Amino acid sequence: MEAAERLVFLDTETTGLDARSGHRIIEVAGIEAVGRDLTGRHLHFYLDPEREIDAGATAVHGYTWDDLRGKPKFATIVHELLAFLVGASVVIHNAPFDVSFLNHELARLRMPSLSSLDLVIVDSLALAKEKFPGKRNSLDALCDRLGVDNSQRNLHGALLDARLLAEVYFGLTRGQGAFEMELPAQVPSLAIDNGTADSVPATIHPVLLEPAVLDTHRDYLGRLAKQSGVERPWG
Repeated sequence: MEAAERLVFLDTETTGLDARSGHRIIEVAGIEAVGRDLTGRHLHFYLDPEREIDAGATAVHGYTWDDLRGKPKFATIVHELLAFLVGASVVIHNAPFDVSFLNHELARLRMPSLSSLDLVIVDSLALAKEKFPGKRNSLDALCDRLGVDNSQRNLHGALLDARLLAEVYFGLTRGQGAFEMELPAQVPSLAIDNGTADSVPATIHPVLLEPAVLDTHRDYLGRLAKQSGVERPWG
């Protein structure tokens, strides 16, 4: 009997839009499934980006550099992250965005890119566009369409988004609108506690934003859509 496929659902949060201009990863999370069953294994890190975070990015995920000072740097977690990804089909929503950031982080350490590793990148946004042409295919839009409960998603967080992505991906690939999968009642908070597979994050708290910050956020998303030509999964 052929072994079931190993999947890792991966998400990152960043300081801004473009890794080529020096923006960095501030959070990375992946959760594992074998076949169509979550195994309970996950990996989750908050990272010190060693630079300021754009106001538009903070409006999306809620983090500032002050929140992250003293957290591990990417170099200290890279080997654990890659060990978790190797041998898997790595599912990412709008994969080119996250892959570009991961590859730039690897390049900073003079390490090979993801394409040289024993893994396969699967872009769930491309799958969604093929299944639902002409429709909005952000992660939130797909949650609504497929009956996935995203009510906890007040702000973006890599671990929560990876869990939602797992549900969305299974819905996309089995052609069913809604199905049951238990999600934990707790998700990452802005009171950051770095963790790995055994950590249980605290409850997230919405942040009330000033009108000027909201305007910056809208401009940020508009520039992202124009630059990338794709819909980022926070729409």
